[in-house]
Amino acid sequence: MMPRTRLAAALIPAMALLFCLRSEGWDPCVQVVPNISYQCMELNLYKIPDNIPTSTKILDLSFNHLSHLNSHSFSNFPELQMLDLSRCEIQMIEDDAYQGLNHLSTLILTGNPIQSLAPGAFSGLSSLEKLVAVETNLASLEDFPIGHLKTLKELNVAHNLIHSFKFPEYFSNLPNLEHLDLSNNKIQNVYHEDLKVLHQMPLLNLSLDLSLNPLDFIEPGTFKEIKLNELTLRSNFNSTHVMKICIQGLAGLKINRLVLGEFKNERNLQSFDRSVLEGLCNLTFEKFRIAYFSEFPRDDIGLFNCLVNVSMISLLSLDLDSLEALPKDCRWQHLELINCNFKQFPTLKLNSLKKFVFIDNKGMSTFTEFELPNLQFLDLKRNRLSFKGCCSHTNFGTTKLKHLDLSFNDVITMNSNFLGLEQLEHLDFQHSNLKQANDFSVFLSLRNLRYLDISYTNTRVVFHGIFVGLVRLQTLKMAGNSFQNNLLPDIFTELTNLIILDLSKCQLEQVSQMAFHSLPRLQVLNMSHNKLLSLDTLPYKPLHSLRILDCSFNRIMESKEQELQHLPRSLALLNLTQNDFACVCEHQSFLQWVKDQRQLLVGAEQMMCTQPLDMQDMPVLSFRNATCQMNKMIISVSVLTVLLVSVAGVLVYKFYFHLMLLAGCKKYGRGESTYDAFVIYSSQDEDWVRNELVKNLEEGVPPFQLCLHYRDFIPGVAIAANIIQEGFHKSRKVIVVVSQHFIQSRWCIFEYEIAQTWQFLSSRAGIIFIVLHKLEKSLLRQQVELYRLLNRNTYLEWEDSVLGRHIFWRRLRKALLDGKPWRPEGTADADSRQQEATAST
Repeated sequence: MMPRTRLAAALIPAMALLFCLRSEGWDPCVQVVPNISYQCMELNLYKIPDNIPTSTKILDLSFNHLSHLNSHSFSNFPELQMLDLSRCEIQMIEDDAYQGLNHLSTLILTGNPIQSLAPGAFSGLSSLEKLVAVETNLASLEDFPIGHLKTLKELNVAHNLIHSFKFPEYFSNLPNLEHLDLSNNKIQNVYHEDLKVLHQMPLLNLSLDLSLNPLDFIEPGTFKEIKLNELTLRSNFNSTHVMKICIQGLAGLKINRLVLGEFKNERNLQSFDRSVLEGLCNLTFEKFRIAYFSEFPRDDIGLFNCLVNVSMISLLSLDLDSLEALPKDCRWQHLELINCNFKQFPTLKLNSLKKFVFIDNKGMSTFTEFELPNLQFLDLKRNRLSFKGCCSHTNFGTTKLKHLDLSFNDVITMNSNFLGLEQLEHLDFQHSNLKQANDFSVFLSLRNLRYLDISYTNTRVVFHGIFVGLVRLQTLKMAGNSFQNNLLPDIFTELTNLIILDLSKCQLEQVSQMAFHSLPRLQVLNMSHNKLLSLDTLPYKPLHSLRILDCSFNRIMESKEQELQHLPRSLALLNLTQNDFACVCEHQSFLQWVKDQRQLLVGAEQMMCTQPLDMQDMPVLSFRNATCQMNKMIISVSVLTVLLVSVAGVLVYKFYFHLMLLAGCKKYGRGESTYDAFVIYSSQDEDWVRNELVKNLEEGVPPFQLCLHYRDFIPGVAIAANIIQEGFHKSRKVIVVVSQHFIQSRWCIFEYEIAQTWQFLSSRAGIIFIVLHKLEKSLLRQQVELYRLLNRNTYLEWEDSVLGRHIFWRRLRKALLDGKPWRPEGTADADSRQQEATAST
């Protein structure tokens, strides 16, 4: 076989020659979906490529140098539906530049320093619904030639130089306009003449955002009789006096939702005068939100007089001492008080209120009863509240409550069994300190409850009737609690509809034989992080619907052969990892059962022996039954032989995977790959892989199929075999997520070394390096080969910013699209998803 260095020396000149000989018409764009979607981002293009198919519907030309768009610039693409020209340095757009694009629905021009915009620049766009012209040096809506775009629904001209709020007359030709974003412009004054068009032809469903404009004056009567869906005014005013004048100028406005306030990092007002809100009395609106005002009035006397008729009110991050002087005729149905620093719990008396959200208000300690007769939804989490008596209808003044969340609070003393709260369906106490919950059947009245969470509530279960009455319960979470004598008794007798049960971290050492006999519908059971010494399967026998059983992180040593027959036939996944398995001849039948049930067992390769000492930290699967036939004399005489054989075995084991990889390359080399990429990463970086990499690649357009160990590895197969057979053999590419955790992980380095061999044997340039964080060179130099590769090869760096993420995902998708086969049947779906993704941004 040709050495790696000689092979590289032969390939580099050949690639250089191929680059020099390529034709002038070579297409640099990435073909996302053949004949449908093309990505030409960051290719230093100075003109629109002329060799893209005329059937193209999605075209991304962002981050290029298209300074001048001539007439009929895109006439070669009559089927185009989405066109992205972001940051293309466009300075001039001539008449009829988009002529012929009758199907275009989305046009993005963000970040272009446009100096000349011809009157007919947007002619021909008869189907355009979304136009984004953020940061385009636009100085006036009057000069924006879009009056003929009758299908337009969304217009975003934020971050421009617009000084006048005047709606041009052509707005009367935009009957479908639903969203107008004018935020972060230079608008200071709003006059009656500015909205003359809206008076003549109201846009009933229009949402208007004027945030971050330095408003000084709104002429009274300007908005009279005008109807809007939503109006947002945040960080607009430099004083409460100006704000008061402007709100008075909104008199006569009819609106569904009004948002006032400031942004967390954009605060202009030093103080807030309650008289500012008096002008709201002259408006008609259904929903109101006010957020992030500094020095908000400490008392609420007269503060909400003009808000009595709204249906929903939200107060976010305001300094309110109390909320007691509310007008008696308030018609609020939905009230949110979030992070408002209350000094005492508000004693509300609102007959109309149906939903009350009171969270993250940590300035008080004691709960106070209130009178809310029609309340159905109550969320009181993360307030550090103490409840001296809980829970009955007298606490909340209602008998209609269906959702109650008291999680992440302080001490909650249970002295009632929810009398008058029989309609409850959702109840959450997690991470609060429950007292007296074990003294009686506290949930006796809750026959309609579907969800109950009492996890980490310091509950010690002694009373066997604690869950009596929960006949419709489907989910029960009680992790982090304890049981008398560390024994799980028969306490679930009436929970015949239970589907999910979490008993993790409950210090359990034993399970009663009848513990689960009344749970025929249970599908998920979590028994992890307890102290179980044996896998006693008899208690699980009645669970005819059980699909997942997690017994990881216990102290299980073995299970008797006859007991293993009692596992439910419906069981699909059994997790026994991180236990104290004794790999001795006395447990030979159990160890053989583990080998035979690899498909059932989650992470069977990670099941390690803890006894005897000579097998400590060895995989359970490595136990050999033949050793049980050897006598002690033979073992003592053969110690030296065994050592030699062990060394030889290690060497064979080390090179076994390389041989397996070589054999796989021959077997799978010509076949079609199942996955687009196999991801190598440290478990410490799994959150980033799940929430960023998987979400953006597998749910993006086009979707890429990733091979992930926690999801795609076959249960019962050795980790290394899974890495090779499922990871490398069935993937076109390999993504290596490099971090400090990665460098310190033996498994990660092992996978990386196998990846190098795979790349060499398969003759592919298939490894894509992603560096998550800045790495210390001293740490990186510990892996010499990796250090050299990162210095010699182009790699991707993760940057958590809007622009950085944008560039990162486009570069990564481009790399993954290289060599990706086209599946015609996915074209239409991919096209549809691309349009939806674009519209949502």
